[in-house]
Amino acid sequence: MSRTEFIALIAMMFATIAFSIDAMLPALPEIGAQLSPDNVNRAQIILTAFVLGMGAGTFVTGPLSDAFGRKPVMLAGGIVYIAAAFVAWWSTTLEVVLAARLVQGLGAAGPRIVAMAVVRDLYSGREMARMVSIAMMIFTIFPAFAPLMGAGIIALAGWRGIFLAFILFSLISMLWMELRLPETLPRENRRAFRVPLLAAALREMATHPTVRLSIVVQTLCLATLFSMILSVQQVYDLIFGRAENFPIYFGVVALISGSASLLNAAIVERVGMRRIVTWSLGIQIGLAGLMLAAAGMGLTLDVLFWVFIVWQTCLFFMAGTTLGNLNAIGMEPMGHIAGMAASIMGALSTVGAALLSAPVGLMFNGTIQPLAAGVLVFSVVGFTLMLQMGRIEARQPV
Repeated sequence: MSRTEFIALIAMMFATIAFSIDAMLPALPEIGAQLSPDNVNRAQIILTAFVLGMGAGTFVTGPLSDAFGRKPVMLAGGIVYIAAAFVAWWSTTLEVVLAARLVQGLGAAGPRIVAMAVVRDLYSGREMARMVSIAMMIFTIFPAFAPLMGAGIIALAGWRGIFLAFILFSLISMLWMELRLPETLPRENRRAFRVPLLAAALREMATHPTVRLSIVVQTLCLATLFSMILSVQQVYDLIFGRAENFPIYFGVVALISGSASLLNAAIVERVGMRRIVTWSLGIQIGLAGLMLAAAGMGLTLDVLFWVFIVWQTCLFFMAGTTLGNLNAIGMEPMGHIAGMAASIMGALSTVGAALLSAPVGLMFNGTIQPLAAGVLVFSVVGFTLMLQMGRIEARQPV
């Protein structure tokens, strides 16, 4: 497999997550109206349920891949994902859809987390960060088309058709991986799956200051991203009355922000991962503060809409300059337990981000203030912790 094909495959596995979340956005109003007419805002829990399931699944997918190899675990995750998507397609109540989405998230953890371990098997250091950045660039571009694809699927087959699209997407990626990707973890390097080993890995990561801080900051960066995703469709619809054009606006924003990973890949070896993350969070503090102020200034809806578009673009841009770097920072000292480290990092950051962002989404009150305030708080805390990481790095021997 060439490097180009490898990056494309890894990006497609990452994109499973983006497709599973972003393609659902245009369907939320219809799902809420059909399955929860008394409280349509509950429909956004469909996104949270998937993220929580994915986070919980990452606790075991990495260790299992350390024990049985990368490919069997990714295939098993794909099967679970497909089965849960079928149940969601068939279901007639919101509760069954939520349960299916939770299980679907568990299955999605296989391709997402084990793909990161595969990258760590083959690359290290800033070269690994560069590979992840390129894959993340494709991952961040994909959401540009996911809502538009979702809207098209809804127009042709209703909101249930989206779950059939999930099944097809997963089948293609799993078949590609099975036929083209060699196993990257030799049998002699595998570790038995034992709870004490997982606990030991957790202790090692918790006592390593850089790894510990990278997990917390990654949680906060994910929380900003999830908060925006949970609220963005309602912002376009209920505040600005632009629901019909939401997939187009969302796509343009995602395409522009997708260049962040390309920029990161070009400068990370010269600037360093920590500095890029710190600068990104510092800029987001200023932008979120300005958005919060603009929301209370009495601007016309047309002006406020374009201010929001700029802020949304910058927030998505930040994902491309933070998440890949934070993953690389945390994984670098953990190469000897790459699978477990990827699982623990992914689980803690994803579950934590879902729990932090869910209240922000549920506090939506027809204004932008709850979203802007939540992002501002997350960014301030993350920026402070990155400064602390810099002080720790300065004390380490060269």
